[in-house]
Amino acid sequence: MDVVCLGELLLDMFPAETGKGFSEITSFIPVPGGAPANVAVAAARLGCRSAFIGKVGDDPFGRRLAAVLAENGVDTHGMRFDRKARTTLNFMTMPDVHTTECLFYRNPGADMMLAEEDLDRRLIETARFFHFGSVSLTEEPCRSATLGAARIAKAAGVRVSFDVNYRPTLWPAEAEAVVMIRQGLALADIVKVNEKELALLAGTQDPRAGCRAILEAGPLLCVATLGPLGSFFATRDAEEAVEGFRVNTVDATGCGDAFVAALLCRLAASLAAAGGDRALDPEALSSALTFANAAGALTATKKGVMSALPKAQEVEALLRKAGRAAK
Repeated sequence: MDVVCLGELLLDMFPAETGKGFSEITSFIPVPGGAPANVAVAAARLGCRSAFIGKVGDDPFGRRLAAVLAENGVDTHGMRFDRKARTTLNFMTMPDVHTTECLFYRNPGADMMLAEEDLDRRLIETARFFHFGSVSLTEEPCRSATLGAARIAKAAGVRVSFDVNYRPTLWPAEAEAVVMIRQGLALADIVKVNEKELALLAGTQDPRAGCRAILEAGPLLCVATLGPLGSFFATRDAEEAVEGFRVNTVDATGCGDAFVAALLCRLAASLAAAGGDRALDPEALSSALTFANAAGALTATKKGVMSALPKAQEVEALLRKAGRAAK
């Protein structure tokens, strides 16, 4: 398996209108979502072998979400169904096409109930990359399950990817979020952050200074997404800003998930071809981030999340059109 993702699979309730608050929106549209699940789907669409580990309710919503993953080529053997907790809902507003605000119905939601005994160890141990985010660090038992899964991956020599994906409304206090996120950083080989998360963890939105600070926590690679400007990567020996792609943005939700999936798919291909840590050399990373930037940009051109995630040929077409075909 190239990429195994663990975390939340839920229904995103998209607003019918942009630029309105929760009390003003006339209706919501249910769309499959959850960042790690989006990454799994995006990876499959890009030609990687991906799997998802997580818990949904043993209800029509949960069963439908599992079917959506399977329909998109994601291995769902690591999924579990909870008879007591309902599938989580995430109601959203969009102040503009680049910004979302979230209101989670998760008290508790089934995603929170994933426990260590639910984990498919073999699935984790046989992956090239294990990926998780911070939403599953907010509550027990999913917090212990997530950290336990990352430790299983590390012990098996699997590279661990961590998307900080900070959601303030899910945490009782910012200080607790920082403590738990730092536990994730300590287990990660690859960390993805945005500018706000750089400020949270490093006290700066400067990509270079922020990524350097994060690397001190132990990761081998820190990647900062910078919206239309592209992205920035830093390792202990190299760093580079990688130009983005200008597109007509319709809905930026899920762009970061497409970016992560594309990055991991490219790194998985490099590992298969070269082995070792040569996949993290500057030339390979620059190429991988160019590909990931293109995947994220294409996702912004359509509404929704999973339905907007591009296929590999669409990414390659954008790269050719821009004269930046990945090596």
